Amino acid sequence: MMNSAKILSTGVVVCSAIYLFATAPTELPDGDALTAGGNEVRAEQIFNTANSINDAARYIYTKRIVGPGSKSGLKFGEEWAEPGVEEGPLPALFLRIVAGRMETKPEPLGLYLGSDEPINASNLFSGQQMVQFEEVKNSLLPSFGESDAGYLVAMYPDIASAQPCVACHNEHPDSPKTDWKLNDIMGATTWTYPKETITEADLLNSSRAVFAAIEESYSAYLMKVESFKEPVDVGESWPVDGARALPDANTFMAAVREAASATVLKEILLAKNTQEDTGL
Repeated sequence: MMNSAKILSTGVVVCSAIYLFATAPTELPDGDALTAGGNEVRAEQIFNTANSINDAARYIYTKRIVGPGSKSGLKFGEEWAEPGVEEGPLPALFLRIVAGRMETKPEPLGLYLGSDEPINASNLFSGQQMVQFEEVKNSLLPSFGESDAGYLVAMYPDIASAQPCVACHNEHPDSPKTDWKLNDIMGATTWTYPKETITEADLLNSSRAVFAAIEESYSAYLMKVESFKEPVDVGESWPVDGARALPDANTFMAAVREAASATVLKEILLAKNTQEDTGL
């Protein structure tokens, strides 16, 4: 039977997670309450949680924005941010924007996308990165290692889960590979963190930071849309059935939270149970 302290601690974490998913708060509950007693969990949990959120956002952006949006007259490309270009970011560029926004957050959680056959040569894995990526390709599972600088590195297989990703890479003039298929491993989403263990507050605050980075990235696209000569209906609608429409930031993020919530809450509870069972 759980004692009262364990029940209280677990309740605080669960309620904080629900609060995070349901209302997208600027601030989480008191961090002291989350870290009472100095509880810590393995950093692997912060990687799993962050990657679950990012996966949900990329899937929704690709499947529900880029795919149907392209059929509704919206365009997406590499030059989307240039003045006068009426385009949105491609899915890989969307991730790059998220990674850039993560760099502005106080949480030391890093993100980048790499591959052994990237369109952009700067995303080519090399050295220890390539060794770790080969492990990911062979196992189809995440791989955890350490960088030369001593940072923990987590690689998650970046799978071609939507047709727009496959078509874009196969048709791109700079793509070194033009026969990609659905469910191929196109690269790896890679996360870095400087510590082996984290507090429960670190876990929740990092999750909040990923959600915030995603929302800021999508909002940047919506700001660009405002300059389009041909108007786009931004509100609660999605680009379906030929509609030249986009969900506003609140609607988009609600879909991301809904898609990510079950997996992320599971990771948070797993981290909590692991900490209690192992004494970390």
